[in-house]
Amino acid sequence: MAEQDWLAGQFEQNRQHLQAVAYSMLGTVSEAQDAVQEAWLRLGRSDPGGIGDLRGWLTTVVGRISLDMLRARKARREVYPGSWLPEPLVEDPADNGPEHEAVLADSVGMALLVVLESLTPAERLSFVLHDVFAVPFDDVARIMDRTPDSARQLASRARRRVQAAPQPDRDVALQRRVVDAFLAAARGGDFEALLQVLDPDVVFRMDLGPVSRLAHRPLTGAVPVARQVLATAPRFVHLAQPVLVNGEPGALFGTREAPVAVIGFTIAGGRIAA
Repeated sequence: MAEQDWLAGQFEQNRQHLQAVAYSMLGTVSEAQDAVQEAWLRLGRSDPGGIGDLRGWLTTVVGRISLDMLRARKARREVYPGSWLPEPLVEDPADNGPEHEAVLADSVGMALLVVLESLTPAERLSFVLHDVFAVPFDDVARIMDRTPDSARQLASRARRRVQAAPQPDRDVALQRRVVDAFLAAARGGDFEALLQVLDPDVVFRMDLGPVSRLAHRPLTGAVPVARQVLATAPRFVHLAQPVLVNGEPGALFGTREAPVAVIGFTIAGGRIAA
């Protein structure tokens, strides 16, 4: 019992880290929780005496479980209507000062998660575990039954995709000003003001769920995106509440307990890129 209690305590100390690994791999909170729970079950079936680095062991186990889950759901995504977007992490605006905002700004943003969704499961695993969580390529390779050089190449391909995407501004105050300007323009039906805050190549993605008949593919370009916003937003944008979406300024329609919609923004170069 003493050993089991010790293991449970060590697992709880690592739970937040493991949840972050699984969420970065899977993009949904519920699946991440399932992956972490499965890791706990596998730990219970293992010999703790043979585990030298428990945190590293658990990280690779969660990575392996997440990889299997990604592969299993790939076919379901092929028939998903419109855009499939990661589940947003919604928090109230930071009120604990600049130190708290800095921590939030370093979290896994929606922009990175969207890029990760475009990768193969093996590319995503290699990049997330090595580049985000500093897992050695030898360990990453063992999860996939590949060589370390192969894992390194997968991470390199993923890294190029990440670097080619718009790189979000890290200034949270700047992000908030841009989001406020967007909401004010949408609230006032001001087409020209919207164009001022939208990047010329802005991408607008909507995830309305797997059964929606209103789903459509992403819109690209400031003019069509501004038209889409003004076609719907003035009727309900006054209900928007400022929130943090994956650590960055966004908007919530409804309440935290009963959300209707969430808007996340990727702000690059002082304009909304997505």
